[in-house]
Amino acid sequence: MLEMRPDCETCGRDLPNGDPDAVMCTFECTFCSACAHNVHGGVCPNCAGNLTARPTRPEALLEAFPVSTERTHHRPEPAGG
Repeated sequence: MLEMRPDCETCGRDLPNGDPDAVMCTFECTFCSACAHNVHGGVCPNCAGNLTARPTRPEALLEAFPVSTERTHHRPEPAGG
């Protein structure tokens, strides 16, 4: 079952269910489209998987499998070091 993560793992932006700006990789790493394309070049920095639009979950599935409380953040290395 898809783990719905509630925010971008790079910038921390809130990405609620159905947000058209949410993207994820095959291992369910979640990012906003700005970070996915401008920071990571369309490739997941955690697992190198391709990033695609995150599906919207029906309300019944959200009740059975609530949004994850785990927040994992990938912070890019500073330039030059």
